[in-house]
Amino acid sequence: MIPALQQWLPFLLFAFVAAITPGPTNLLIFSNSARHGWRAALPIILGGCVGAALMVLLVGCGVGELLVRLPQVQGVMAAAGVLWLTWLAWQIWNSPLKGLEGGEPTRRMGLFDALSLQLVNPKNWTVGLAVIGVYAGHGDDRLLRVQLMALLFFLVGVPCLLAWAGLGAGSARLLRSPHALQRMNRGLALILLVSAWAGVLA
Repeated sequence: MIPALQQWLPFLLFAFVAAITPGPTNLLIFSNSARHGWRAALPIILGGCVGAALMVLLVGCGVGELLVRLPQVQGVMAAAGVLWLTWLAWQIWNSPLKGLEGGEPTRRMGLFDALSLQLVNPKNWTVGLAVIGVYAGHGDDRLLRVQLMALLFFLVGVPCLLAWAGLGAGSARLLRSPHALQRMNRGLALILLVSAWAGVLA
């Protein structure tokens, strides 16, 4: 039987903090909405939230424990995640002024990109293992709880990431000069690059 709502409050708070605090997905949403408007960030938001929910579901079904037993796979995932984030940071850094001024269109990150980014990041799987271990329990209703946790992760994540899209779109209105917006994008690119390599170099 599903516990009362107050028993889910700690998990809801955790999901909120995980979704609202700055991370690679949040920075990408901010940057894309600053460049193209908040609607352009909707596929990234959907992909990020679906990816996070899917990860919780997969960890709850035992995939996370399998990855823990296969350090080689973890290494490949870590390398893929770092390289992907590095490439994304490079793309943000080199965003042309023409694209910022509304002339030449640039490639936008999409749903699949954001979803894949969630799944190749080994840190996300580690967090997923901790979440399942703390909140899923071991009773007969464990699978139901895991499914509900995945759904809640999605529902909490959407408004949090929408807030980041709103911040990005708002910053574009404040930074009316294409050069100012480019400087902001390059700052975001550096932050994204540091966040990608910090775990590797630590």
